[in-house]
Amino acid sequence: MATISSGTSEEDLKESVKEELIDSTGQTCHSLLPEDVLCDSCMDTPSKALKSCLTCLVSYCELHLRPHLEKVKFQNHRLVEPLHDIDCPTCDIHCLPFECFCLMDNCCLCLDCAKEAHEGHITASVGEARAKIETELQQKHSEISQSVSATEKAITKLQSNHDTIKSSVQEVCAVIEQQFSRLQTAVQEAKKGAMAVLEGEQRQAFRQAEGIQAHLEQRKGELMKILAQMNKLPKAKTDIDFLQEYSQWKKREADVSLPSVYVNQMEHLRSYAQIVTDATQELCDLMLSSYSEKMNLICKSGNKMPESQPSPLPDPQTREDFLKYARSLTFDPDTIHQFLRVTADNRKLTNTSPWQHSYSDHPSRFEYWRQAMTSESLYLGRHYIEAELSGEGAHVGVTYKSIDRKGEESTSSITGNDYSWCLGRNSRGFSVWHAAVETPLEVTDIPVIGLYADFHKGSVSFYNVTDTMTLLHSYKVDFLEPLYVVAWLKKKDNIIFLLNAK
Repeated sequence: MATISSGTSEEDLKESVKEELIDSTGQTCHSLLPEDVLCDSCMDTPSKALKSCLTCLVSYCELHLRPHLEKVKFQNHRLVEPLHDIDCPTCDIHCLPFECFCLMDNCCLCLDCAKEAHEGHITASVGEARAKIETELQQKHSEISQSVSATEKAITKLQSNHDTIKSSVQEVCAVIEQQFSRLQTAVQEAKKGAMAVLEGEQRQAFRQAEGIQAHLEQRKGELMKILAQMNKLPKAKTDIDFLQEYSQWKKREADVSLPSVYVNQMEHLRSYAQIVTDATQELCDLMLSSYSEKMNLICKSGNKMPESQPSPLPDPQTREDFLKYARSLTFDPDTIHQFLRVTADNRKLTNTSPWQHSYSDHPSRFEYWRQAMTSESLYLGRHYIEAELSGEGAHVGVTYKSIDRKGEESTSSITGNDYSWCLGRNSRGFSVWHAAVETPLEVTDIPVIGLYADFHKGSVSFYNVTDTMTLLHSYKVDFLEPLYVVAWLKKKDNIIFLLNAK
């Protein structure tokens, strides 16, 4: 593009333009060509523009250009070759229209910028750059559209999965009912067997007693006869008769000793009760432990998220590495406890006790523990968050969305359950918590906390944010759900500020 440099003297400028005026005199009467730029000041008969003024943003023909050449007021105006798009954006430095695009710095340039500040950079005309970028955007749009489609399919699958889960649970319940019915039947059979043994023992004991009783009745009869004979002896009339009858009785004398009688006290039957009691306790313990251990084992293995492929990227080391996975999160106003206030675009949380805020009731709001959860979740891949923590009693960490919002138990706090991992500060210093287990940290101050979740490796780590990133503690985790950042502000004036690390 031919331009009139700002360093050109007024006389040279006038002479140059006048020469162009003379050269173009013969063309004004001819028909205008489609590519010609028209004078913006000619109202009746269109005329070909000779110059465009970037200061006035107007194109002028020979006649209307004269004030710019002859008046002192216009001597600082920038004149260029006629431009079709005179209103196009111009460079703030050189006041020239943008004509190319720097592909390295992603900014529009005028020709002077391309020769000066961006010399050696890869540039393209604005048309070529637009075509190239539109192609890239179209490809990116296609990728995002595919991701949206895949996400919609996943959501639909999850929604239909509710019915599948319900159906599967019903099927398993039917099997459990069947097996426990079978177990009840076995218990009834065992009961019948035990009762049959006792009834057999009872019949045997009755038969034994009846046999002994019959023998004793017989013996009693014999003894009664002997008594009757003995009662006759004293009634003999003479001594000879007495002695002769005695001799006869003596020959027939039977055993009159008391018969030994075995009366079974059935002590061994009482041992049946102890045997059944002990065996029942053993079976109950075995049954309960067996069901509990085996079902919990299957439950833990079945609830694990599908193992993802290990990341081909190396583990981050410096803060610059971690920032590649930075997430900018905000607190969900519907989860905030009534003693907490959120500011700074929902990124700063403050405990305002004893001042209570009149938040509306919501199922997601924490009622007892002074906590708040972020709106955005972390799921799959790598995620990095930075936060500032202020005051003894301030905690920040990650948990599952399923954490109880209304309970007063310690399991409703991010320090007291086995699906939360957090870092906080108390009177003893800084510590990390998981499943109500506190691990003190050997650090006196943490200006900025770095929280890093790696779903590939299955880990949640806490860092003291420095140029080298000091690892404070790391947990090995079998993730079951997406993670949400949660803050717990125990005391007045505690503050958690989620930084926009990006």
